[in-house]
Amino acid sequence: MTSPTEPRTADVAALFDAGRLRQARRLAVMTKQALASQVGVSAAAVGQWEAGVNAPRPNVLEAVARVLDVPVSFFATGRPRAVLDSSDAHFKSLRATTVGQRSKALAYTEQVWELTHALERWVQFPDINLPTPRSVDGPRDRAALREAAEGLREQWGIRLDEPFPHLTRTAEANGIVVVFASFADDAEVRRISAFSTSKLSRPLVVTPPDRIDDVYSHRFNLAHELGHFALHQDEVHGEIEIEREADAFAGELLLPERAMRAALRPKVEWDYVAHLSQKWGVEMKAIVYRSRQLGLLSDASARRAYQRLEMMKSAGLVKSSPTARYEGETPVLLKRAFDYARSEGVTVTDLAHELGWRESTVERLLGNGDRRPYLRPLL
Repeated sequence: MTSPTEPRTADVAALFDAGRLRQARRLAVMTKQALASQVGVSAAAVGQWEAGVNAPRPNVLEAVARVLDVPVSFFATGRPRAVLDSSDAHFKSLRATTVGQRSKALAYTEQVWELTHALERWVQFPDINLPTPRSVDGPRDRAALREAAEGLREQWGIRLDEPFPHLTRTAEANGIVVVFASFADDAEVRRISAFSTSKLSRPLVVTPPDRIDDVYSHRFNLAHELGHFALHQDEVHGEIEIEREADAFAGELLLPERAMRAALRPKVEWDYVAHLSQKWGVEMKAIVYRSRQLGLLSDASARRAYQRLEMMKSAGLVKSSPTARYEGETPVLLKRAFDYARSEGVTVTDLAHELGWRESTVERLLGNGDRRPYLRPLL
C-alpha cells in the first residue's frame, strides 16, 4: 500500500468528531475541567465541543491532541466508531471500580472493536457461535445454570467427561475476540477484573494484565464472561445476582457435575486436589468449592481447607503459573488476522492512519507491546 499522509489540522478541525473527543478524554481518565485547565479554555468550552455545538480552533485542537496523547487525525470524522456505556458491559468487579476506571475500560473496548472492524476488511473472522440466552423471570437455579454450561460444551464439541482444553483459543475459534488489556502503566485501571460486552457486532472479552499472572484464574474469568454471553442479554436482575450466575456457570463449564461426582473424594487430600487442579485447569480452591457444593465436604471442612490453602500459598507451597506459558490460553485472533493482512501488504502504519491512532496503539492492541522473547526452561 502507498504511504499515507497526515491530514492538515485545519482540515481535521473542519471535520471535527465530538464523540472522538469524549473517547480520547475517557481513555486518558480526564475530566472536562482537567482538560480545560491544561488546554487553557473553560470547562464549558470543552462541554460545547463534546456536545457538537462548537469545534476547537486548529491551534487549540493541537493542544488538545497533545494533552490527550493522540494524533490530531484522531478527531476527524468519517471512521466507524463504537459507543459503549456501563450498561453495555459486564464488569466482574463492579463495586471495586470507579466510574472513571470503567469509562476508560469501555473506551479501550471501543478501540478493540475498531481494530477488529478494520481487520475484517482483509480477513474473514470465525462465525459467532454462541447460544441465544433464554429469558427468565427472576434468578436461575443451579439446574438451569448447569444445563446452560453443558449446552455450551455440546455446542462447541467439548465432552462432559473431559477437561475443557485451550479455553481461550476455543472461544476465539467460535467468533469471540479475547484481548489482554494494556493497562500495565495505569495502577488504578488495572484493578479492574475481566469484563465483556455482546452489544457490538462481535462479542469481546477484555482481561487486564494482572489478572493473567495465573492461568487458572484467567480461565475462570474467561468462563465467567462466557456465562454472560450464554445467559444474559437484556436482563436486569441486579448486578450482584448476574455476577453470581456467571460465576456458577463458570464452575459448571470447567468442572462438569457428572465428571466431578466420579472424580472427587469425600476428604481433602492435597496431592490429589493438586492433581485435579492441573488436570481440569482450575485453581485448587475451585476443587474444594465444588466438593462442598456437591455435598462431599461439610461447610466446616471446606472452611478449614480454604484456611489451609491460604497457609500453603503464604509459605510458597502453592504457586501460580503465568498464562503466557500456555499457548492455548493466550489470545491470537487479532494478531493472526493482522499477520494475514500484512501478507497482503497492510502495515501497522496503514492501520494507524486508517484508525487515526499512533502506531504504538495498534501494536499494543495486537499484543505486540513487549517484543522481548519469553524464555521457557527445558524440562
